[in-house]
Amino acid sequence: MVFTLGLPLYVFTVKIDLFGLYGGMPSLREIENPENDLSSEILSADGVSLGHYFRYNRSQVHYNELSSELVNTLLISEDHRFYQHSGLDLPAYLRVIKGILTFSNAGGGSTLTQQLAKNLYTQNTDRSLDGPIAKLGNLPRRAIQKTKEWIISVNLEENFTKEEIVAMYLNTSNFSSNAFGIKVAAETYFNKQPDSLNLQESAILVGMLQAPSLFNPKRNPNNALRKRNEVLSKVFRHGYKIKTKRQFDSIKALPIELRYSVENQNEGLATYFRTVLGNYLLTYCNDRGIDLYNSGLKIYTTIDSKLQRYAEEAVTEHMKPLQQQFYKEWKARGGNPWVDEDGHEIKDFLGRRIRQTEAYRRYAEKYGENSDSLKIMLKKKKPMTIFTWKGERDTLFSSYDSLFYYKQFLETGMMAMDPISGHIKAWVGGIDHKYFKFDHVRQGKRQPGSTFKPFVYGLAMESDYSPFYTLRDISPQFKVKGQPAWSPANSDGPPKGTGKLMTLRQAMAQSKNSITAQMMQALGAENVVEFAHRVGIDSKLDAVPALCLGVSDVSLYEMVGAYCTFVNGGINTKPFFITRIEDKNGNVIDNFVPKTKEAINEQTAYKMVFMLRGGVEESGGSSVGLPYELKKDNEIGGKTGTTNDASDGWYIGVTHDLVTGIWVGGDERAIHFPSWVFGQGASSARPIWAKFMTKVYADPTTGITKGQFKRPSTGLDIQLDRYKEPSDSVKIRDDEPEDIKN
Repeated sequence: MVFTLGLPLYVFTVKIDLFGLYGGMPSLREIENPENDLSSEILSADGVSLGHYFRYNRSQVHYNELSSELVNTLLISEDHRFYQHSGLDLPAYLRVIKGILTFSNAGGGSTLTQQLAKNLYTQNTDRSLDGPIAKLGNLPRRAIQKTKEWIISVNLEENFTKEEIVAMYLNTSNFSSNAFGIKVAAETYFNKQPDSLNLQESAILVGMLQAPSLFNPKRNPNNALRKRNEVLSKVFRHGYKIKTKRQFDSIKALPIELRYSVENQNEGLATYFRTVLGNYLLTYCNDRGIDLYNSGLKIYTTIDSKLQRYAEEAVTEHMKPLQQQFYKEWKARGGNPWVDEDGHEIKDFLGRRIRQTEAYRRYAEKYGENSDSLKIMLKKKKPMTIFTWKGERDTLFSSYDSLFYYKQFLETGMMAMDPISGHIKAWVGGIDHKYFKFDHVRQGKRQPGSTFKPFVYGLAMESDYSPFYTLRDISPQFKVKGQPAWSPANSDGPPKGTGKLMTLRQAMAQSKNSITAQMMQALGAENVVEFAHRVGIDSKLDAVPALCLGVSDVSLYEMVGAYCTFVNGGINTKPFFITRIEDKNGNVIDNFVPKTKEAINEQTAYKMVFMLRGGVEESGGSSVGLPYELKKDNEIGGKTGTTNDASDGWYIGVTHDLVTGIWVGGDERAIHFPSWVFGQGASSARPIWAKFMTKVYADPTTGITKGQFKRPSTGLDIQLDRYKEPSDSVKIRDDEPEDIKN
């Protein structure tokens, strides 16, 4: 009698939290909408999932996205009376009590709904749900928690269908390996969606529900195999799918087949891009009171998964042998790649760089800056896994060994962009995001070398110079007050030039410093700075004579965007990478549109496209060496760039529908290529562009095609399709500055 009246009264007092003794219940929102810890998903322009931002790697699925094998295996194993009870299963409780009294294993008494209630309650980190009684110890706390789970179970059954409860349970379950929810679990262990799980795979995942780590098929395969077969035995006894003992024995003998991959920002496509995007989204979401990691956002990006994959493949295919050649040449020289402007190895380079490492800071804090222990610990070898182009390798390295090893790696950045829409289609920020976090697309800024020259010639075209205007290949002299006179040398041939007449198109195609400098002298450094800023360069540029050779630091992101202005008829479209953001219900939070402005007129823009084509079409052009198949039935423009000290190699290639830039160099300026020839953009960077475009053109589904650049809508103001080679009879313009005439 006391039990019959007391139990309902006790449950009621817990439900209303009488006198605040038991602590509150989870909120009505959490009960009615138990979709907590929703990761936000990144989607490519072609609908491919690029990854997630999460605290717990969880994504929701609906009941109709679950395979029948999974649902039936779950119910048979965990709650075969699921459709007969209303959240609490009295016969199951009686069975448990009988098992306790007879010392036999009678199974658990919790229903699937109760297990869901437990998931919802235990994953709620609000400690205000614990009242004074619960804080007396584990036993009273567990008793109150269990009571609340009963109450939540009844509420769930009253508010949701059975199918919704099944889906919610699987969505809120932990499957180890940072996989929360059935969708992520299926992707992590089998690279599948939940609607494609077969019987054996379903049995593995259902078996993990009782003890996720113990029955993790990757970490504990023997335990997982035994548990899978226990689940399959229940399936067999209920006559689902497995009808005979022979079938059961056959399926039980099958090994576990995994396609295991834990999602993180170091794996998958566009790893550097996802990090850059994540930093942007954190600011965006914080400004709007949105939790990026807990809101189930869908972020639609401009990245094309096919182009991204081809870009990453092209980088790998070129950088791997380039690194081997880099090692080989420096070894032959008997030195290290950190050298000064005179080519001498920098003394104590590693000693100074080690002070910038986390290991040094940690040991210095523990042992003191000048202690012997600090030096000993930095030189002490310890096990570590390192990056190699043949895959990860375990080794014994000290902190000095690690620094010496990684400082010798060449890095790269690559970005491809639709010049019309401004959509960034591919973003490769380095060779391996796990080991090299620095992004060389937007975060890094380096001297662009000769890839800056088109901005000088662009201003010339705007100032009514013709691509066929001729100058002699003679290096001019710049006189700057208070400084010695400066005269730039060409990278090949006589330092001061050959004296031959060349058109501006030929000069840019062959990257002649002498003629670029003459144009700089005629146009004015300040005006070149203004032009470069107008077409898309945002970085500070020094208005000095050497600017014409690319001595001011810029990012690859800026350079690609600026070159797009030429292809886009003079319209500068700021590179962008998000098209829209939706909430978890599919409602659009924000649409993103590109920022555009008319930077130059379309006549000037097209003349610059024609100038860039000169690199491919003019004799001795820096892009002549591109594969014939790329050039066949196609208009291509391109510009190489190399810094004087052979620290940086650049290439920017343009077509009518894609502009792509590549930078290659050491992780810092002190790292040099062994020779200028080896490090020049034509050798270090251009091959990546060629490999990338070859892959892109071979795949018609990318939508990137060969073709001609768009001509100005008003027609050409000069004839560009044919012209004569320059000769000494060509007259110099009357308005040409005297210092160029002489």
